[in-house]
Amino acid sequence: MAEIEGYVQLFFLWLISTIVVRTILTKIKHKRRHPPSPPSLPIIGHLHLISHLPHKSFHALSTRYGPIIQLSLGSLQCVVVSTPEIAKHFLKTHEPSFSNRFVSSAIHRLSYGSKGFLFAPYGSSWKFMKKICMSELLGGRTLDMLLHVREQETLRFLRVLERKGKAREAVDVGAELLTLTNSVISRMTMSRTCYDNDSDAADVRKMVVDTVELAGKFNVSDFVWFCRSLDLQGMKKRVEEIMERFDVMMERVIEEHQMERVERKESGEGEKVRDLLDILLDIHEDESTEVKLTRENIKALIMDIFMAGTDTSAITMEWALAELINNPHVMEKARQEIDSVTGNNRLIQESDLPNLPYLRAIIKETLRIHPTSPFIGRESSESCNVCGYEIPAKTLLFVNLWSMGRDPNIWENPLEFRPERFIGEENQLHVRGQNFQLMPFGTGRRACPGASLALQVVPTNLGAMIQCFEWKVNGPVSMEEKPAMTIPRAHPLICVPVPRLCFTFDV
Repeated sequence: MAEIEGYVQLFFLWLISTIVVRTILTKIKHKRRHPPSPPSLPIIGHLHLISHLPHKSFHALSTRYGPIIQLSLGSLQCVVVSTPEIAKHFLKTHEPSFSNRFVSSAIHRLSYGSKGFLFAPYGSSWKFMKKICMSELLGGRTLDMLLHVREQETLRFLRVLERKGKAREAVDVGAELLTLTNSVISRMTMSRTCYDNDSDAADVRKMVVDTVELAGKFNVSDFVWFCRSLDLQGMKKRVEEIMERFDVMMERVIEEHQMERVERKESGEGEKVRDLLDILLDIHEDESTEVKLTRENIKALIMDIFMAGTDTSAITMEWALAELINNPHVMEKARQEIDSVTGNNRLIQESDLPNLPYLRAIIKETLRIHPTSPFIGRESSESCNVCGYEIPAKTLLFVNLWSMGRDPNIWENPLEFRPERFIGEENQLHVRGQNFQLMPFGTGRRACPGASLALQVVPTNLGAMIQCFEWKVNGPVSMEEKPAMTIPRAHPLICVPVPRLCFTFDV
């Protein structure tokens, strides 16, 4: 009997100790300061507050709860930031803690298990692959060497528009721009194009669009822990279909490159201008490199460049043209500036861009209102204290660029498309991450390595569209968005490009 009483006393002692310890730990936890947060629901957290356009939902919540808020997206914790000052603390002061990206299940598969550089964890392998992109493909020397590729693709693009314009045939501007940017990237990376026939062009274009859409689409399985093994939205099937098509294409191109390399070596032919795939194959075959590249690394890196370099540039030019159509006085001012530089007797060139400040301001204004991606997304690799708030490890960070571009505390009349806000010495904001109120290419270690290429391709081709055509539409152009990793237009921009100047668009 005494033995039983002893066990009962021990049980109650254990129970009381447990309660006391849990109470103390809870009080300590509550003493930690966390960002403001709206009321949440069990299991799903704040998912019921997030629409199909998350950047707009985050903007509405930030307007109510403040410039830094904490949300529970199912099983995952995230912090949303919507002012440049706080963004700077996360992305500069505490950059080492936020050098990784959140990788969804779709992105993980689309990047061959995060084996490229866009979504790979920060480390030696990521540094090596980014160095390849910056020095070999996207460096100044390589961009200069491949200028003729960009010029040829621009002329090909303008010739299509001219032919359809003379026939008064309406054009899906976004589709044609995507073919243009995809062809530029294809030739620079693989010395191949997607326009050999309309069927191939449409197939590659659809693959790029589907890839970006799936990469940015909300997937319940990524956020609610007990759904992780389920494919409730059928996304896994669609991702596998894309990967099968892309992998077949890449295997064929790699085999062709390897055969051409052998033939050149056997025939003693001189080296051709190398594309990125040639460079990657050289590194793959070199046993002395600091990082050994596998075949999957190569394919993942090419996929990264397609995702980051084609859709984004095409969408930016499409949004810019839509804004110019809705603001004809801006279109006319840009046209007058271009005509004053080119003299009405030649096509605009990349070398003209330093003399076209208003055209460059149009690009900045477009990126302010329509950033290529609505967020800068990161994931914390360790616990840290930012702006007095405790941020646990594995917290998702969303810097809402879309929201900052519409903030009246940063921009006067933010919803007005007014490139003049970037004209003048005092308004010379750069877009490469130095100014945190305008960083469409990101900032720091994870800044987009393709910014230099984009800032050549986008203004030059937009300038050619302004210079060479009058764009006829029925009524004002819709500015509605649709969900994706980028911010594409919800409705195609359909126009008739009426030729304005008589140039010869021979390739």
